[in-house]
Amino acid sequence: MTRSVLVPSSLTREAEDKREATRKLGYVARAAVIFRVDRLVVFPDGEGETGRFGDGFVSTVLEYAATAPYLRKEVWDRRDELEYAGILPPLHVRSQTGSGSDGSGSLRQGIVTEVGPDGRVRVNCGMQHPISLPAPSGEYEEGERVTIRVSSRRPVRAKIVDEAPPGFDVERETIDDALTRADAGTRIAASRHGEELTVERLDQLVERTTTDGMTVVFGAPERGLPEILDCQPGEEARSDEPTARFDLWLNTVPNQGSEVVRTEEALFATLAPLTLE
Repeated sequence: MTRSVLVPSSLTREAEDKREATRKLGYVARAAVIFRVDRLVVFPDGEGETGRFGDGFVSTVLEYAATAPYLRKEVWDRRDELEYAGILPPLHVRSQTGSGSDGSGSLRQGIVTEVGPDGRVRVNCGMQHPISLPAPSGEYEEGERVTIRVSSRRPVRAKIVDEAPPGFDVERETIDDALTRADAGTRIAASRHGEELTVERLDQLVERTTTDGMTVVFGAPERGLPEILDCQPGEEARSDEPTARFDLWLNTVPNQGSEVVRTEEALFATLAPLTLE
C-alpha cells in the first residue's frame, strides 16, 4: 500500500520572493511527513516550469527537506535554490522501530562515504563517526544513499537493509506516468470542482484507500487541475488521456470560506480525512 502525492512544478509561482517560496514548500514537506506520504512527486506544469526561481526549484527544496538533517551538509553543496533552506521547519520524522529498547531496531538514512576492497563500506548515518558495514548484495558507490537498521548503539550493531527509510521520497514524474503505476491505488484529483466529500462517502473511500493505497494530485495556485490538464472535472475522455485514469475528482473543502485554498492548505485538508483508519 503506497501513498503518493503529486504537486506541480509551478507550486511557488505566486510567492513574492524565494524566502516565501521556501516557506511554502516547508508546509508541503510537513504535510507529507504528518500523513505518512511515501512518494512526493513533482510533475511538470508548462506554465510554471521555468519560473523566476529557476528550473527544478520546487523539487530541489523538497528533496533537501526530505534529507535527514545529519546528512544535509554532506549531500548538498551550496545552491541558489537553497538560499533560504534555514527557514524550513524541522520534519521530526518518527523512527520506524522494531523490538527492543528506545532506538533499537530503528531505520535511518545513510550515505556511503567509502567503499572498501573487502566487501565492506563505511556509512554516515548520523552517529559520531561513519560506521563500517558489510555490503549485503551488489556493489555500492561512494555517495550512494542507503537505509540502515540500527539494533544497538553501544556497542554499535547495524546493517544495510533493503527498506525505505523513515520519511518520504521526492521524485519527478508526469501525471500520466504516476497514474499508471502498478501501486497507484485509488487515483484522486483534488479540485474544488470535484464531488464534495461527505461523512457518508468518507467511510467507503477510506476503506478503499487503506486497502489499495492512493495517488492524490493537486493543482497550482490560480491554476487548478482542469486548467493544467485542459479538461472538465470527471469528464469521459479517451483511454490515452491522463484525466480518464482518475477514479474520482474530490472536493475536500466543500464549504470553503476563502475564495482560494492554497495548495499547501489543500494538502492538509485532503490528507487528514483520507488517512483515517
